[in-house]
Amino acid sequence: MTPEPPPVFPAAFAAQFDTLLRWRRDVRHFRTTPIAEGDLHALLETAALSPSVGNAQPWRFVRLRSPSLRARLADHVDAANQDAADAQPDPDRRARYRSLKLHGLREAPEIVAVFSDEAPRAGHGLGRTTMAETLRYSTVMAIHTLWLAARLRGIGLGWVSILDPATVAAMLRVPDDWTLIAVLCLGYPEDPSAVPELERRDWQHREPIADRIVER
Repeated sequence: MTPEPPPVFPAAFAAQFDTLLRWRRDVRHFRTTPIAEGDLHALLETAALSPSVGNAQPWRFVRLRSPSLRARLADHVDAANQDAADAQPDPDRRARYRSLKLHGLREAPEIVAVFSDEAPRAGHGLGRTTMAETLRYSTVMAIHTLWLAARLRGIGLGWVSILDPATVAAMLRVPDDWTLIAVLCLGYPEDPSAVPELERRDWQHREPIADRIVER
């Protein structure tokens, strides 16, 4: 069989890809418009094209369909968020923290919890003997691929991390050897922007890449 030649990506595609990266945002404000089932499954199938150590494919997606479970999760995140606000170092910082909207669990039409299987049968252990955490890195790669694929379709994604992983894992009744990596809100954004919300709210601006490059 003649191998398929690799594709050649023109400059116009490269420019569009750069634009896609700049418009990938962590979304917190969602419209309640449902995501079509076909679109959601297409996103997950695209995420599964991500690279993984030893081709282990450790990502596990748990779609939250139960309204009561979603409400419990939102209540848990709100409580953790309150604790995080109380821990801010001064009154001004606490007030600014409380002004931020940090999740869309009650508005987003889809909530997906992403776990990493710490003992997948796929991959046969290749590549992770000395760095078992590469399984989790692989799952993060799948999340990033999902994020970009969602933005291509005009769908926003918000990564919720202010929570207790053990509590969420117990709430969702997943196997003991699955590790929570992320809770994702998916839906159509209310106010799309190429500028991160935390930058627009003057919480944290993007810093020069030159400050993050070290040579030895």
